Amino acid sequence: MAASLMYLLLRHLLQMLTQLARDGGAKDVELLLLRHQVAVLRRQMHRPDLQPADRVVLAALSRLLPRPQWAAFFVTPATLLRWHRQLIARHWTHPHARPGRPPVDGITAHPTGV
Repeated sequence: MAASLMYLLLRHLLQMLTQLARDGGAKDVELLLLRHQVAVLRRQMHRPDLQPADRVVLAALSRLLPRPQWAAFFVTPATLLRWHRQLIARHWTHPHARPGRPPVDGITAHPTGV
């Protein structure tokens, strides 16, 4: 198990280093290729089945891109904004505790009568 983990880490490290070593032209060609592949897949697929984790990632990534570039997403900007609102609302919902000291069980009055 440890060997396979080390292999994966090494492979990803080497992949990152080769991407850093590439020049800008090769990256541009790769981006064009990937965009064309996505366009072909969009024509074949009607509606993607997104998991909650996918929605969180897309909502978070949408906050990193300027709005004019949101056309890159396969969902509408209104959908991205709705997912982001739901993500923030889920983050800020928490059980409401009653204010004050919790009740003490078994003690009805102070022994000195105070």
